[in-house]
Amino acid sequence: MKALILNSGTGSRMGKIGICKCMMELSEGRSIIDEQLRRLTNCGINDICMTTGAYAAELESHLRGRFPGINFEFIHNPLYDKTNYIYSIYLARGLLRDDIILMHGDLVFDTALLSQAISSPASCMIIDTTKPLPEKDFKAVIKNGKIREVGVNFFESAVYAQPLYKLLWQDWSVWLAEIERFCLENVTNVYAENALNLMSDKINLLPLDSRGLMCFEVDNAEDLNYARDVYRQCK
Repeated sequence: MKALILNSGTGSRMGKIGICKCMMELSEGRSIIDEQLRRLTNCGINDICMTTGAYAAELESHLRGRFPGINFEFIHNPLYDKTNYIYSIYLARGLLRDDIILMHGDLVFDTALLSQAISSPASCMIIDTTKPLPEKDFKAVIKNGKIREVGVNFFESAVYAQPLYKLLWQDWSVWLAEIERFCLENVTNVYAENALNLMSDKINLLPLDSRGLMCFEVDNAEDLNYARDVYRQCK
């Protein structure tokens, strides 16, 4: 199993920060991406495929220097400012022919939650039934115990969700094929989950309820300040 970490976004909601958003520090000397990789390696995952966009060279140099024991595969999306991460996944598709952990590069999460996802016998996505539905962020629609739709505009039968997935190849291959179809038809300005939603009846994707364990994206300065506070309590 390998992890796919998506870091090709521009991080526009953070303003002009001058670095890749995942390199922002949660505490002195430890960035968001450092903590993601520390948790992944603690759970036995040392093969990392990472998509990049702005500040790709700086990110790659930082990670190769700090994590020499990790097998990195970096895939640069030269159209990072014109496409969504569906296109970054498309560019990396040849390296993703196995079970994977899929996450966004600005995600802060508890190690215990990652361990639960890795141990799941089925494909799963993190949800949290203890939190209210967000207005602008991901929500998952659950029907008959399975996730059927993921996006920002779903509210009916929906729950709070975060982009942390464990995907078995039998399910991931179906989603990946639809991602390829989207990109070959030049539909590259949508979420990868738009492709998932069209194929969800062919995928056994179950919700994994975090029940309050730390798992959220750092989208803006307020999120970053909150993440720093939570990290100090949970690390």
